[in-house]
Amino acid sequence: MNTSDFRKHAHELVDWMADYFENVEDYPVLPDIKPGQILNQIPNNAPDKADPFEAIFKDFKDVIMPGITHWESPNFMAYFPANKSKASVLAEMLMSTLGSQCMIWLTSPAAAELEEQVMIWLREMLGLSSNYTGVIQDTASTATLCALLTAREKATAFAINEDGFGEQKFTVYASSEIHSSIEKAVKIAGFGASQFRQVPVDENFAMRAEVLAETIQKDIAAGFLPICVVSAIGTTSTTAVDPIAKISEICKRHNIWHHVDAAYAGTALVLPELRWMSEGVDEADSFVFNPHKWMFTNFDCTAYFVKDPVALVNTFTITPDYLKTSVDEEVKNYRDWGIPLGRRFRALKLWFVIREMGVEGIQKKIRAHIALGKWLAQEVIEHPDFELMAPVPLNTVCFRFVGAPPDQLDQINKAIMNEINKSGKLFFTQTKLLDQFTLRLAFGNTNLEAYHVENAWNQIQEVSKTYKQEA
Repeated sequence: MNTSDFRKHAHELVDWMADYFENVEDYPVLPDIKPGQILNQIPNNAPDKADPFEAIFKDFKDVIMPGITHWESPNFMAYFPANKSKASVLAEMLMSTLGSQCMIWLTSPAAAELEEQVMIWLREMLGLSSNYTGVIQDTASTATLCALLTAREKATAFAINEDGFGEQKFTVYASSEIHSSIEKAVKIAGFGASQFRQVPVDENFAMRAEVLAETIQKDIAAGFLPICVVSAIGTTSTTAVDPIAKISEICKRHNIWHHVDAAYAGTALVLPELRWMSEGVDEADSFVFNPHKWMFTNFDCTAYFVKDPVALVNTFTITPDYLKTSVDEEVKNYRDWGIPLGRRFRALKLWFVIREMGVEGIQKKIRAHIALGKWLAQEVIEHPDFELMAPVPLNTVCFRFVGAPPDQLDQINKAIMNEINKSGKLFFTQTKLLDQFTLRLAFGNTNLEAYHVENAWNQIQEVSKTYKQEA
């Protein structure tokens, strides 16, 4: 493809992209296809000769698009959003055009220094202590693994990196509501799933700090070395908030690394009125949140903050001759701040988003989303055929239909969800709370309006009528 053709096709794609932003609600949120349906339309062998771009783009529209789940749709209320904004998409286009590999300062000085400053912006926007230093990772899963590995090495004077595991058994703690990536990180870091302690939660689904303290004491008495506690600001199922301050106090008492997982809900800390959630974070050792979830920056972009960047760097640094440069003592080489050597220019899209929206613009959207969460929660509370299953501190609402015999409710709620999702008008998911099947709506799309949430609630009420059984 020559430059002239590239210019022509790029304009065509941008026109299509702009149309997609405008018309995304016309697509079924969840595609109605069967496993293998897309695969069967793709040739078994790569083409020997070049295909014209027109044919490639046509196949994209005819073969690929029918199998896309439309995360960009405001009617996508499943999981947490993988959000974006037009500014972040434009930045992603520039990132791809530049093709920067930002492993060390010398390979992209602007990328390294922009990342350093943007992380300071984020730290101030969220009201975090200036004792934190930030770095951009790909996902919260990776950042949490970095936290566990750093905790491991700092507690053992970096001996495991050098000599491997000895006889000592380490333990890691989190609540029973913590994200699955924590247990995965425990396994990858070599601690062993059997050494992962899931602490019970209270009636608000937050970790019980007193049980954590008791569990740690028992493990110490049994000869284990507690090495890390992972607490949550916004658990995955319900956005419950663990008692961060109490957990920080316990960790300090026993010299345990405290990592705070605020992957989704951390963005809400841009609102001063919600910083009650982060009380005690300044006493923790590390903190992570995902701008790609609720700060309108397209995937992937995770902000990871640490109190002891020296321990982080010493955990990961390896400097062969071919990576040494004359300015290494003067700069931050972010390849040493995480697992991969290669790094994308993620700071660029974050910079675009913050500048294009402004802090006030981000705050306005977050406040609107939270207000809609409160509205839906109140609607559920007031409806005789539904019950709210968990507190709603933010904009994730967990509830269930109860207008039928108790022994049928799990099956009926699942049927309601599946029927609506199959329609393509709305996509939401389930969780399990108190061992009961629970409907879960999480809405944080960039272009979400009140009527999207109202329509979702109306659909659920309408479908539930067919399952209602009079007492």
